[in-house]
Amino acid sequence: MTEPFSVRVTVRGYETDVQGHLNQAVYLNYAEHARWSLLQAAGITQAGLVATGVGPVALETNIRYLRELLAGDEVDVTCAFEWGEGKTFKIRQTIRKADGTVAAELVGVGGLLDLKERRLLADPQAYFKKLATDPSLFGL
Repeated sequence: MTEPFSVRVTVRGYETDVQGHLNQAVYLNYAEHARWSLLQAAGITQAGLVATGVGPVALETNIRYLRELLAGDEVDVTCAFEWGEGKTFKIRQTIRKADGTVAAELVGVGGLLDLKERRLLADPQAYFKKLATDPSLFGL
């Protein structure tokens, strides 16, 4: 199995809470950044999605906080898609410190929304495969 897509982020001081830890909401921002970075690396832009009348939607997110992150920590945020047969897909993400320590694990459920009909597309996997210049980044 190949390594999942990954992007490096440095924890900024203004993202921390009163205890000096990375604020819980910022983990979601890091995960979102990694997902959009993967889309871009695969050849899919936000403008391109909108132009085709679709947009990705988050339906559920679960975060397990395992180790603290502090200002200045460098982390790698992974992103791996898991495909089923329905309208939704899973995205597994790990936020790992530069020394390899896992700081958080995220599992999300997403879909592709038809922006005109406001309904999920029946086969998001096929749509990503069609739009991407590098569908292998989606595990396709």
